[in-house]
Amino acid sequence: MKQLVYISSACKLMNEDELLDILTVSRRNNNSRNLTGMLLYGEGTFIQVLEGEPEILEQTYDVIKQDLRHKNIIKMMESTITERNFPEWAMGFKSVNAEELSEFRGYVDPTRSDFLHEDNVTAIIGMLKTFVSTNRMI
Repeated sequence: MKQLVYISSACKLMNEDELLDILTVSRRNNNSRNLTGMLLYGEGTFIQVLEGEPEILEQTYDVIKQDLRHKNIIKMMESTITERNFPEWAMGFKSVNAEELSEFRGYVDPTRSDFLHEDNVTAIIGMLKTFVSTNRMI
């Protein structure tokens, strides 16, 4: 099994209806493909983690990269995992602002020059796990 984390910029600020549409479609698609993960959105930035079988994960990521609602897609990490970090979630979701994000243990500021440094990979997953343990999802 593999895990993939990417960050991207929304082409425009998203409203709640647009975010709900993304969430609804993502949950339906992920359920049918046995993918799990979560999506964070804040101030025009998406961060998503996806987990699943390598071939299906890569196919899904290819589709995501073609979505015209976002741009500047950067794969932050891809790794082999033995168990899912988000096993119950077809797609957890939360819309947050920068102040809320900075409160998470393990938060990595994407504006820092060392954002994609390899040492930050565990910090990224730590941030996502902290988010999961402290927030209820829609």
